[in-house]
Amino acid sequence: MPAGLLRDHHTKEGVWGEIVVLEGCLNYTITEPVLEVIALSEGLVGVVEPTIPHHVTPSGPVRFYVEFSR
Repeated sequence: MPAGLLRDHHTKEGVWGEIVVLEGCLNYTITEPVLEVIALSEGLVGVVEPTIPHHVTPSGPVRFYVEFSR
């Protein structure tokens, strides 16, 4: 997993993302405007909104990918 995903980052204006977990669990933390932690697992997609700071934390071994769209 790239180290940059473990610390706060954001997408550009107009760019959305979907975090798709293939195996294991991943905590998706949205840090603004309100702190929210979402436990993602297979079948539960995390939605990344444009410009919103967030990061992920693996909860054990995990396989996932992020799909971006404009």
